[in-house]
Amino acid sequence: MSSILTNTSAMVALQTIKGINQSLNRTQNEISTGKAVATARDNAAIWAISKVMESDVKGFKGIADSLSLGDSTVAVARQAAETITDLLTEMKGKIVAAQEENVDRAKIQEDVVALRDQIASVVGAAQFNGLNLVDGSQTTVNVLASLDRDTSGNVTTSQIAVVAQDLSIGAYAANDVFAAGGGNAVVSTAGDTFTTSLDNGGGSDAITIQDGGTPWAAGDRISLTVAGKSVTYTVTDSDVASGNNTVADLVAVGLKNKIDGLGIEGLVTDYDSASPGVLTFTNGGAVDLTVTGQFTNAGAGGLGALDAIDVSTQSGAATALGNIEALVQTAVDASSAFGSVQTRISIQNDFVGKLTDSLRAGIGSLVDADMEEASARLQALQVQQQLGIQSLSIANQAPQNILALFR
Repeated sequence: MSSILTNTSAMVALQTIKGINQSLNRTQNEISTGKAVATARDNAAIWAISKVMESDVKGFKGIADSLSLGDSTVAVARQAAETITDLLTEMKGKIVAAQEENVDRAKIQEDVVALRDQIASVVGAAQFNGLNLVDGSQTTVNVLASLDRDTSGNVTTSQIAVVAQDLSIGAYAANDVFAAGGGNAVVSTAGDTFTTSLDNGGGSDAITIQDGGTPWAAGDRISLTVAGKSVTYTVTDSDVASGNNTVADLVAVGLKNKIDGLGIEGLVTDYDSASPGVLTFTNGGAVDLTVTGQFTNAGAGGLGALDAIDVSTQSGAATALGNIEALVQTAVDASSAFGSVQTRISIQNDFVGKLTDSLRAGIGSLVDADMEEASARLQALQVQQQLGIQSLSIANQAPQNILALFR
């Protein structure tokens, strides 16, 4: 049935053109924005996921900056520690030279003091953006390393802990903690150093660790060096709480256990609880051994014992030779620690960069438009639009044909 009031064909053509135009507009938006999901209206679920991932990408960009800053800070500290190691090694050469009797020890001491002052200068300058990891002002510095999101959407941060290394000389004070045990041990007048020689095949000597002129404090350190190997006991808060006399016993026992752990052939270290604080060394091996000791108070830096090195006398030179080994090892350990953590930070920085690229790729796969498909679809829709317009034109001409019936 034909009607001049209702043109069904034109209505269908109009609806078709409207649908084509909507698809055409959507395709043109994809091409102009480059995104298949540009707003929440396009696909609410995908849009929400992409926005969360985009926020994570922004967060990881900040983490990359934090890691770069941390890497630079640790690099400065590592370089300082390596430089100090070289300076201490050079100082060791001076101390070895001072062992010879026919040398000008006063001149050698001047060189030692100059090297000590240079070490202090290196420590003071080893800062990055005001943060110094080697002057004793820090304990642990955390570097932001990652953002961790769980399945519930909760976000937490993870960090890389950088342990600071105290290579400062600091304020050194003697404490009169060493006393000769009746043998050949030579104790400094301040009671903060000693040295003794143990002949092979049974040479023996003893040293007494005692309550010094100043009460023990947490952080006080006693280092012993035997045959070039060093051990250190650091007084703790619980040690101090036990009382001064007991601290001396705890230090003696702790040092005995550490020396036993060195595994020096033929060396026997004895502690008798009936003789508080007394350590007896017996050399049953085939080579002579030298034992030296150094006390460093809690107020001194990690290299505080440098302040007590004096090679102007024969006994001082002998003591310094034993003590310098522990100081070199302290610097070597610090360099190694900084090198390890710097490597970890670098690895994490590389990972964060790759992870960020992967997140960006994932976001793109979710929301980016397929430009080849969009181009083909655009051309098809343009043809459909033209055909729809032509169809509407034909439908609009249909009522004109009814006039022929009335002629």
